[in-house]
Amino acid sequence: MTARRAPVAGRPVGDAGGGWRVVTLGDVASTMDEARRLAESGAEDGTVVRALLQTGGRGRLGRSWSSPPGNVYTTVILRPDVATARAAELSIVAAVATADAVACFGGTVTLKWPNDVLLEGGKISGILLEAVTEGTRLSAVLIGIGVNVASRPDLPDRRTARIETADAESVFAALLDALGRRYRQWLREGLAGIRMAWLARGPAIGAPITISQGSGSPGTGRLDGRFAGLDPDGTLVLALADGSTRRVASGEVMQ
Repeated sequence: MTARRAPVAGRPVGDAGGGWRVVTLGDVASTMDEARRLAESGAEDGTVVRALLQTGGRGRLGRSWSSPPGNVYTTVILRPDVATARAAELSIVAAVATADAVACFGGTVTLKWPNDVLLEGGKISGILLEAVTEGTRLSAVLIGIGVNVASRPDLPDRRTARIETADAESVFAALLDALGRRYRQWLREGLAGIRMAWLARGPAIGAPITISQGSGSPGTGRLDGRFAGLDPDGTLVLALADGSTRRVASGEVMQ
């Protein structure tokens, strides 16, 4: 099926200042790939690529992302005037915004570091962050977000969930509203307030967690400890059995 390009023009979408510029596509390999192409061609800050179906959606650590019709698949192009090192903070921003949006439709919403959103304990959303650079300068940040609405994948290693009380259009609108608010908050104030919002939905201080830092199967580079909070930049702090703490900038919390 050929990708359908139907830009939404003439009205702001979401609560993001002047509004998002939404490009809706039909059948694409990946909204991340489409957004990167647009970003490298000069697409403006706030351009949103949405697909009705993905044939090659992907998540963190190179995993595929199941993308049947009826769910939300989108990538937002942002061009913040910040150092490249700060781009990673937008992972926490996106997680909190997505949690805000999911919570609009009921149920208990929690967060798993770095950016998994859970509904009633089941993963409902995946978030992928990629930077576009020109030399050492940050040109754009691509935030890919998928939310299960009409269906959810059956995975052998984790529970999954979907929003059963709304359709994809309503969820997409709520997501843009929330992301616009949280992005502007980050631009004004930095990560401090958003970090507190993440902690409010995250694990309890002292909760046991295990982190896999390997690029292969879970368990590679395994770290066991207790959750000790987030650093100001969003880095996870792990309390180890010997009484020391370790800052963890990358990895996956295992369920």
